[in-house]
Amino acid sequence: MIARLQALSAEARATFWRSLQTLNATRVVIALVLLVYLSFDNRGLRASGQYLYLQICLLYLGLAIGFALSAVYVQRRFVLQLLSQIACDLAIISLLYLAGGGMRSGLAILYLFPLAGLAILAPLVVSLFCASLVSLFLLGDTTWQIFLTDSDRDVMQAGLYGAAFLAAVLVVNRMAAKLIGQEELAIQRGVEINVQQAVNRLVMANIGDGILVVDPDGQVFAGNPAARQMLGLVGPELKFKLSAAVALAPLAQAYHEWREDTARATAFITIKPFNDAALEGMTAAWGARRDLAAHLKVRFAAADMQGLGLGQGAERSVIFLQDVTGIENQAQQLKLASMGRLTASIAHEVRNPLSAIGHATSLLAEDLHDPVHQRLLRIVGDNVTRVNRMVEDILQLSRKAHAHHEPLALDLFLAELRAEFIETHNLAPEIVGLAVASGTTVHFDALHLREVVLNLLNNAVRYASGGADSIRLDVVRDKARRLELHVQDDGPGISPEVRAHLFEPFYTTSSKGTGLGLYLARELCLNNEARLDYEYRFDNKDSADGSPALSGRFVITFAQQGKAA
Repeated sequence: MIARLQALSAEARATFWRSLQTLNATRVVIALVLLVYLSFDNRGLRASGQYLYLQICLLYLGLAIGFALSAVYVQRRFVLQLLSQIACDLAIISLLYLAGGGMRSGLAILYLFPLAGLAILAPLVVSLFCASLVSLFLLGDTTWQIFLTDSDRDVMQAGLYGAAFLAAVLVVNRMAAKLIGQEELAIQRGVEINVQQAVNRLVMANIGDGILVVDPDGQVFAGNPAARQMLGLVGPELKFKLSAAVALAPLAQAYHEWREDTARATAFITIKPFNDAALEGMTAAWGARRDLAAHLKVRFAAADMQGLGLGQGAERSVIFLQDVTGIENQAQQLKLASMGRLTASIAHEVRNPLSAIGHATSLLAEDLHDPVHQRLLRIVGDNVTRVNRMVEDILQLSRKAHAHHEPLALDLFLAELRAEFIETHNLAPEIVGLAVASGTTVHFDALHLREVVLNLLNNAVRYASGGADSIRLDVVRDKARRLELHVQDDGPGISPEVRAHLFEPFYTTSSKGTGLGLYLARELCLNNEARLDYEYRFDNKDSADGSPALSGRFVITFAQQGKAA
């Protein structure tokens, strides 16, 4: 019996203790009922001169309370507690049976209570043994009464009680064993389900594709972190309809078309989740990223609910989202790499003839003094200089710059760079503002950072108004405690159309630019494990049409090892 209990799981053993506590509570109730019965039938007991009944009931009530407290506070030695309690039950009930007058008292039915409890909590052999003892006791007492009173009318009743007890013990024990087995199987299945759910959560949290669970009406019930990121729903619980979000209308439309024609299981859509006011409360960076678009490959699949016995409302479908923007970027990078190798080869071939043209132009400038000739020579010289700068940028683009990651005092570096920039461009000191904590250090190559910041400042000075703090350099920390350098001006923000190509090589909106400056700046940041990006802001001041004024800033996010001293 002990080995049987030890073979069960902890949850099943806890169920045995709860059953024993229920048995104890029932024992207390029976003891109280017996005392109430005594109060209504005490005249018969007094007439017979027997007060043993009262004493036995009080003893039984005290033992019942003691057993109940023991099962609650001393949950050890289950078998010993169970057998001792059953033994006391049988002994007390036998005394009550004898004190009440034997079979005629009707108290034999009380044996059913401890025998049924024992059949539930003990093996069949032990239960049948105790039921047999009770049956023999009843038959023995009845046989003794025959010798005393010469009446055998109670023998049949005692035999029926004994047979009933044996049958009840057999049936209850088999039912209890089956239920215990079912409970153990359910516990095992529950553990397996919990393990599977943990694995599923791990897979869904780390898989790169987005997953949404929706009903036939497009009500979203669940989604993994990748889906939240793709749809701009970072943070809250996903509980909304696809059709309720205007920005997700392409996804809702594709899902509706699939519901009508399941053969169309794949679709390609473009959404702008940060452009929907209905999602503003659900988006972490909603205000700063309205221009961003997500190019998604969407695949639909219906969950197999057959055989589960669920209603129509329990039907679920799964939407798989794959961000193809990364694939497009990889293709773009391969194209740019090929173009870079080609242009670098061409630049090497162009460099020598270009030098010859420049030298010849200088010699002609010494001999030709006519104003028309001088103007033509200046045009040639300016274009030679421009092409030469383009060649240098192309050659620099083809070389992988080597970074030196020594700690750099960012406050001193930016202060010196600001002073140099103001002097070079002959600006008033108040035009360029600087905010950086003293002792701030980063791991960034000084020459590379100088080139990046000067490139951004040269862009800013072209569009700034020229007022106080019209150009600003601010060093702040983001929510992840990483250092950021913000370079911004008070000029108009970059349009979303230009923003989409901002860091592409050879893309420029200026007639005098090569389109390589920002691309090289971003590459230098990547070489130093930093990131350069452009983010939008919506200022408090309103534009002419009443909408928030659009502005932006370049943000350099330094590597995590950057720190403030």
